[in-house]
Amino acid sequence: MRELKIFAIVAAFTLILYWGVEPFAHSQMHKHVEGNNLVYNGKVDMEECAADKKESKKAFWDDVQKIADLKGDPVAGEGTYAMCMGCHMEGAVNMGGVTPPSLEHAGAIYDKNFLIALIKDPAIATNVDHTYPNGTMLHPMGSISTMVTQPQDIANVVAYLQTKKAGEVTPKEAFTEACGRCHANRYGGLTQLGEIPKTKSNIKTGKDLDRMKYDQKVAEEQASLAEYLGKLPPDLSIIYRARSEHFLHTFIEDPQSQLPGTAMPRTGLNEEGMEKVLAYLEETGDSSKQQREAVGPYVLIFFIVFTFLALLWKKYQWRDVH
Repeated sequence: MRELKIFAIVAAFTLILYWGVEPFAHSQMHKHVEGNNLVYNGKVDMEECAADKKESKKAFWDDVQKIADLKGDPVAGEGTYAMCMGCHMEGAVNMGGVTPPSLEHAGAIYDKNFLIALIKDPAIATNVDHTYPNGTMLHPMGSISTMVTQPQDIANVVAYLQTKKAGEVTPKEAFTEACGRCHANRYGGLTQLGEIPKTKSNIKTGKDLDRMKYDQKVAEEQASLAEYLGKLPPDLSIIYRARSEHFLHTFIEDPQSQLPGTAMPRTGLNEEGMEKVLAYLEETGDSSKQQREAVGPYVLIFFIVFTFLALLWKKYQWRDVH
């Protein structure tokens, strides 16, 4: 009985200490963010921006909603979309510091209102307009707003994306298209230039020249990103284990909510896109989860049996003392 009391006291102090160091300290150091349930209507933007910009932000998102209410024509939108193909294509090159993303599954992983806002004004849509003060810099995608200006044309392009650029998307494809142009994922074999190619060393020199050339291209891409964003975006191989799912969800939805002033753009993912991206981050960051969960019950059984045997041993050793 005495040992059980000692154990209870030690356990109580341990739990209090753990609560003070982990949950309580974390709550004080990191503010809780509710998120906006992947709704892109400018509400969050207007809460975050300066007072003198609230009206313009409201007007912008009101226009976005008006366009969203229009009936888009995918056939007409295909012709207008041709203007996007100059940048958003296979083998796209770095433009203004970052490589344009693939839009192959844009209609499946991105929110409709976000896509409309992105065509109208990329800086406001991605919530990084604070990094382009007074027109001193131009968003790399800024020229699109001067080419597609009519509300019906915008509605048509978005209708085309949701009709022809949707379909089934894998977690890896969702991550690559939404995050991969800025973030590498070493455990997933991905760099900012895509999947790491399989190469072989030269028999005579013993050096893998093709891999060295590829690494050089990656280094150049990363240097361009670091200059454009202020620093190189982190590798996301184990971010799923380093942060909670709630943090990742709200951070991806609106980076400004967790890190005000950051140059990371809002990605505009819808529910399906968010689920697929988080699934890929879990897959690469915690690849042994299934095996670990399978072993868990056996570990618990071992501790139960071990505890029972330890009690029997203790009674046997102390039988003459008590």
